[in-house]
Amino acid sequence: MIRVVLADDQPLVRAALEMVIAETTDVEVVGEAGDGAEAVRLAAELRPDVVVMDIRMRPQPGGREVPPVTDGIEATRRVTAAGGPTRVVVLTTFDEDEHVYAALRAGASGFLVKDMALDDILAAVRVVAAGEALIAPSVTRRLIGAFAAQRPRGEAPPPGRLEVITDREREILTLVGRGLSNPEIAAELVLSIATVKTYMTRLLAKLDARDRVQLVILAYETGLVAVPG
Repeated sequence: MIRVVLADDQPLVRAALEMVIAETTDVEVVGEAGDGAEAVRLAAELRPDVVVMDIRMRPQPGGREVPPVTDGIEATRRVTAAGGPTRVVVLTTFDEDEHVYAALRAGASGFLVKDMALDDILAAVRVVAAGEALIAPSVTRRLIGAFAAQRPRGEAPPPGRLEVITDREREILTLVGRGLSNPEIAAELVLSIATVKTYMTRLLAKLDARDRVQLVILAYETGLVAVPG
């Protein structure tokens, strides 16, 4: 059973997600939070598999803890920094949100938009709970653009980070950074999907990356994928 905490400051959003989850046999809601601080507390107390986190949450009056700012980004950072089993799926309205890069750097393993079908959001929860990373296909390349916009101009890439990988692995990491899926990478390099998956496993291990999202970030931070403009 996949145990989930729903963290969103809109009760209707939480209710809609809970209604869909209630119809499943493999996912259950074990807690709900209306602000980031409560999400952090529940993650520590309940140790769920996944927290579905609204990125724009703000502390609610009367909550148990009301710090100056505990939005979804800070809450994600605290949950992932705790080192527990809980993974975070960020849920937001992409077109209005300028904090995508910060949220993923904070440790989110998934990035979804609220106008996705509820069943697709549920499927994403299963993917992330299984240890994979997921970015909504409809926004992957736009998300890459958000990385580019958020990265400081002129910032030098971390030295030596890519010295441990081969030329072929560097090539694959570049394609991952451009937003290509495993099948797309296989087609681009004329490889089997199984071979691409093997390379992905090696990249994750060599670069000490938790998931594909961190590889995308690393591709930008090391300059493998050029920042437009």
